[in-house]
Amino acid sequence: MSLQASELFEEFQQLSPSEFFRKNKQMLGFSGKIRSLTMVFHELITNSFDAAEEAGILPEVKIDIQKLGKEHYLLRHTDNGPGIPEKFIMRVYCSMFAGSKFRNIQSRGQQGLGCSGCVLLSQMTTGKPAKVSSAYIEDGKLKGIRMTFKMDVKKNKGLLMEKEEFIPISTGVSIELQFKEVAYSKAEQGAFEYIRRTMVGNPHAKIIFRDPEGEKYVFKRAADIVPVLPKEVLPHPKGVTADDLIFMAKHTDKRRFRSLLSSSLSRMSENKLKEIEEITKIDLNKRPKSMEWIEAEEIVQAIGKMNFMAPPTSGLIPIGNEQIEKGMKEILKPEFIQATTRRPVSYRGGVAFIVETGLAYGGDSGRIVNEQRKSEIMRFANRVPLTFDQGSCAITEALKTVDWKRYGIKSLDNIPLTIFVNIISTQVPYLSTGKQSVAPEPEIVHEVRQASMIVARKLQKYLRAKKAAEEKEMRSKIFEEYVPLILREAAILAETDVPEYKEVLSKVTHRALAELFGEDPDKAEEIGLADDRADEEDDADEVVNFDEKIEKGEDSDSLDQYFNE
Repeated sequence: MSLQASELFEEFQQLSPSEFFRKNKQMLGFSGKIRSLTMVFHELITNSFDAAEEAGILPEVKIDIQKLGKEHYLLRHTDNGPGIPEKFIMRVYCSMFAGSKFRNIQSRGQQGLGCSGCVLLSQMTTGKPAKVSSAYIEDGKLKGIRMTFKMDVKKNKGLLMEKEEFIPISTGVSIELQFKEVAYSKAEQGAFEYIRRTMVGNPHAKIIFRDPEGEKYVFKRAADIVPVLPKEVLPHPKGVTADDLIFMAKHTDKRRFRSLLSSSLSRMSENKLKEIEEITKIDLNKRPKSMEWIEAEEIVQAIGKMNFMAPPTSGLIPIGNEQIEKGMKEILKPEFIQATTRRPVSYRGGVAFIVETGLAYGGDSGRIVNEQRKSEIMRFANRVPLTFDQGSCAITEALKTVDWKRYGIKSLDNIPLTIFVNIISTQVPYLSTGKQSVAPEPEIVHEVRQASMIVARKLQKYLRAKKAAEEKEMRSKIFEEYVPLILREAAILAETDVPEYKEVLSKVTHRALAELFGEDPDKAEEIGLADDRADEEDDADEVVNFDEKIEKGEDSDSLDQYFNE
């Protein structure tokens, strides 16, 4: 018997955002026991860092995780940020798609899902409420509030259970959550490794961590400078769609479409507006709300034919070479380190981004597998480590296209090497809401590849110099070991005294040069060392010139061959 349409739709329902993610928690990155706990660390740490930096505070985070039972943990996370006012606490922790980051600005988080997702996972796996203590300044007074609450999944808001005021010493937020069906691990994708990588990309931060075994780790800050705050930037005309224009037209207070375009888009000058009018024959003085879809499409098509200045990059704040090197030195303690920051470019025609790369060799670089150090890739987006979905990420794809053998690396899997890549943008093109891999946009892949080859050349020069030094040392040891023996035996056969040979031997082995001749270049030239120094200076000039060619966009592969000859 067939059913009528009205009967088919009797079960028609509308899900709240919280209900949707309750049924699809994997979309928040909560899939798998190790990954779920790592994502909790990720969300809480990034929110603490963002809040502290916006307040001009050097971030300090304390994390204490206790094991209560099998796959059952109690997590306490405390920061020294500006705190959260009482009226916003449950909105921050209990409302999906709620926050202060829905702007075209460089930010670690941009979706308003992080903290509320952690509370949702806790509630789903244990049924326990969240406990939050917040100390903040309001009306010039330092206030403190403790709240215990649960999330009303149906209504996408919080349910207050307990509340009390307290007298705080300083500002900050502390949250206590319980989790089941999760696992703590020191493996590459575990919570501990997430903290380690976070410190590489955020050398200005400090994290004190106590693991489930009670062992305490103090990750000290390597820099005492709060990063410059990024600025909100207007979207570039090349990146807008017809739907974007219609949306802006319906939600603007501007009286003319002309003023709407000039105030809502970057690089939109009066001359560009006139050019749009000439191409489309549309009167831009009309009221925005009267704009029709076909007109919006014509404007987008006209923009596609026009030339605009590149997107503004004042809102992009990279970590910087010096800070990257400080972070890598503090955590990896390598014997060689090099970093580079590329110039700003754009993808999809109008979204600006910056790629910066660091490379560390030796020391604690790489990862330990079967008691042997292997290479590792540290992927970041806006200073945030991307620890999962590595295979589908643009960064991994770009690094795979590099012929590492050209740079003296015979096997990338069997070398103590850490490759750091950070992508800076107001709109990082993540592949999912879990924000763990970057879409392989051609421009991003190209920039990561170019940056990685620049630092690889620096490593190549270092490895060559190291190999030459080892060979020289080996030759010196041979001379020092056998020449005295030969001289003594020859003196015995000649029935004469052993001649003074130490000064000559020093010249031959290039040892004790400073003691013999000080810094006199003429004396050094007498024993053939001046030519060696000149060769080294020439090599350095070649590397600089080569990097300049790369920066100008010249073909890297053809130039690589030159350096390998």
